[in-house]
Amino acid sequence: MRIFFFGSSSFSVPPLQSIHPLVSHVVTRKAKPKGRGYLLEDGDVARLAQRLGLPLFEMDSFKESTAQDLAELKPDLLVVVSFGLIIPKWFLEVPSVGAVNVHPSLLPKYRGPAPIQWAVRNGEPETGITIIKMSERMDAGDILYQERCQIGTSEDAKGLSERLSERTAEILPGFLKGIETNGLPTGVPQREEDATYTPMITREMGLISWAAKATEIVTQVRALVVWPTAYTFLDGKLLKVSAADVGHRTEEAEPGTVLEVLPDGLLVAALGGSVLLKDVQVENRRRMNASEFARGYRGIVGKKLT
Repeated sequence: MRIFFFGSSSFSVPPLQSIHPLVSHVVTRKAKPKGRGYLLEDGDVARLAQRLGLPLFEMDSFKESTAQDLAELKPDLLVVVSFGLIIPKWFLEVPSVGAVNVHPSLLPKYRGPAPIQWAVRNGEPETGITIIKMSERMDAGDILYQERCQIGTSEDAKGLSERLSERTAEILPGFLKGIETNGLPTGVPQREEDATYTPMITREMGLISWAAKATEIVTQVRALVVWPTAYTFLDGKLLKVSAADVGHRTEEAEPGTVLEVLPDGLLVAALGGSVLLKDVQVENRRRMNASEFARGYRGIVGKKLT
């Protein structure tokens, strides 16, 4: 069976590594700066394919001649893991067996380009891995396999993405061997009335509103840890926040006010509570522990983050 693997991000790397003996060709997007979606780090898949000695195709559109070249190679099965391009109907009809896609959510919940970030952002207790038979509608195909995964109480989107990717790598070899032996399993149609969609992450979503509840600010920080990173302003300078937790102080104070410097971070007032900033980075400086940063910032207690 000729399997073509489509993937473009760091999420795609462990799955490709796990099934590479079954893969005949690898398709990835052309290298670009680090992006959004599934926490992209462009070029990782291409580097792995080259290291494994697998034929590699790079493309940015199915209107390119590369798409027709791939079709002429007559694949039996497409395996798509965080590819980043919508595969058109005409190409989905090329493989003799079909096309399957791995999506890191419990479909039909969290369809779209950023399921991991939004699950963390919304404080979900669990997410999952779903393998679907691809259709021309995004993430709407019949479910072939699904399993649930708890989200850790302090887990950020980067850690969750890595964990789901590793679990996908464990699942795929057996799943594909089953297809080789028995063909595609019978799928279960998704309940359209339960479908939700994740919007693309934008830079503006990183701006912290200190008038929000502490729990909401903390999930924002954890969800956006890779890109764009949650941020605020201190004395007019951009301050990125890479790690945070709910603080212990609940007395009323103007949201955004720096309340205290603690050994494990910087305590800031939020709506009805406080947030403990643990890792920060002021513009043009390195990322550091927030308490270390505060010790070098005279008079920070009482200042207001905006």
